[in-house]
Amino acid sequence: MVVSISQGQNMDPMQADKSIPSMIVDFIRAEGLTVGSHLPAQALADRLRVSRSPINQALSLLHEKGVLRREPQRGYFLAQKIDNSNVASDEALALDTADVATHIYFRVAEDLLNGTLPEAFSEVLLKTRYQLTAAQLQAVLNRISQEGWAQKKPGYGWVFSSMLTTPDSLLQSYRLRLALEPAALLEPGYQLDPLVLARCRAAELHLLAGGIETDTTDQLHERGVRFHEALVEGSGNPFFIETIRRVNRVRRLLSYRSTQDRKRYKEHCQQHLHVLDLIEQGRLAEASETLRSHLASTLKNLKKITAILKP
Repeated sequence: MVVSISQGQNMDPMQADKSIPSMIVDFIRAEGLTVGSHLPAQALADRLRVSRSPINQALSLLHEKGVLRREPQRGYFLAQKIDNSNVASDEALALDTADVATHIYFRVAEDLLNGTLPEAFSEVLLKTRYQLTAAQLQAVLNRISQEGWAQKKPGYGWVFSSMLTTPDSLLQSYRLRLALEPAALLEPGYQLDPLVLARCRAAELHLLAGGIETDTTDQLHERGVRFHEALVEGSGNPFFIETIRRVNRVRRLLSYRSTQDRKRYKEHCQQHLHVLDLIEQGRLAEASETLRSHLASTLKNLKKITAILKP
């Protein structure tokens, strides 16, 4: 899956212009990293403000391109010199395919939500409609299928999941989260790693400092996913953790549409920071109740903007 990390202003919220592999290459150049330098996935995720999953995908792609080498149990290391003179460009590395795939991904999402794509479709239809190369088509289909809103049919063709394209779907996912997330904070032995807590707090402060207006739709969604998954992961309960991850994957499509209304994000950030403060102080019962109120408030607000979620 390739996720946009462009931070340009005045950007169409359903588009992106930079892929994560491209940005990692830019980071390597900007930092002047030498061959053999370690590229920790979490450090990159923090730097680019995306989750570990797309970072790992990007590192794997750069490994396939020969830019990085992978060492078992150690991670990824720079395998070739990258600077302005040796021109390991996006085009040379075929990273432009990822950029195009990200842009087309959002067009497909918007067309699906607008009802202009059929429930069942062929690869030829997408390739022709969006004028894709074979590589671009596979990149788009891989991301869509990984996020759970389309799957390959037995034999031939693909089908979109109908449960992910109605306003009620998003509201139902929030009702599940309302039941699950506050309970996770009350699990025996709950503990949120101080480094994770600090990263979550930094992400909220970034948004309050202007990121609400400048971050892309992908970045806004990923920030929310990282916050809520981190809270649940502190429970150590694998059933809670896997459930919230699955819910976040399948709600992504409608979450993109809902981020068109950004007025509520300041309040969200303040509520998130309050929950983090309570967890840091060990006041888990209060944190659980505050999180419940936050999710209930978000659910109530989403009901008010269901027009945005409709075609």
